[in-house]
Amino acid sequence: MIDLPSLSFFLAAVPAVMLVGLSKGGIGGAIALLGVPIMSFAVDPVQAAAIFLPILLLMDAVALWSWRNYNDPKTLMMIMPGGLIGIAAGWATSAYVSDNALRVVIAVATILFSIRYFWQVYGLKREAGEPLPHRPVAATFWGSLSGYASFVAHAGGPPFQIYVLPMQLDPKNYTGASIRFFAIVNAVKVIPFFFLGALDTRNLALSATLLPVALISTILGATFVKHLKAEFFYPMSYALALVAGLKLLWDGLFL
Repeated sequence: MIDLPSLSFFLAAVPAVMLVGLSKGGIGGAIALLGVPIMSFAVDPVQAAAIFLPILLLMDAVALWSWRNYNDPKTLMMIMPGGLIGIAAGWATSAYVSDNALRVVIAVATILFSIRYFWQVYGLKREAGEPLPHRPVAATFWGSLSGYASFVAHAGGPPFQIYVLPMQLDPKNYTGASIRFFAIVNAVKVIPFFFLGALDTRNLALSATLLPVALISTILGATFVKHLKAEFFYPMSYALALVAGLKLLWDGLFL
């Protein structure tokens, strides 16, 4: 724990917050996975996660405003109950389940999911296929895993993508639904984080020093994505998911 921000803290924290802010703006949930590991170069992972939570809440507010006109209500309605179940399960079992074991499971699923997409589109030289419909069981499963992973490992993006990306929503509506889902998840997470004692005054003070970076990077991310076409947005999202999966696998196996 550090009393005052040091240069080494900012060298790690500023890039970490910028990546998460760009992701929150809509560039892709996968790159947000890199935020806590990068900040962990300066502080321990538990403190890094605690510092990030208030920042995420500000980013969510900015992103919600930026994407207020875009959403896919049915997608949100389908996956949100599972997300809340996952948070509750994470709170109840966080002391007993290995974070690394969860990272490995999510990483393998994400890597296979991303490779399958690129093989279909580029390896077989054909279109990705017809959009999948909503599947209640799959929505609950992946929503629960997203909520659970978001709570215990800050890795909720890939499970959300595994369920939603194959439906091939309009990129703007996909982003709006994603932002709403994780805004609700992060708001709900405040309660267990508070009772776990992670939101102390020192961590909140460090969060406050990074809020300007969070604000600017989130706005930049939203501005960038609104000008992307679907044929670029989806390959980019799957590529980011693959990178995130590889990063999670490395963390789970070697850290």
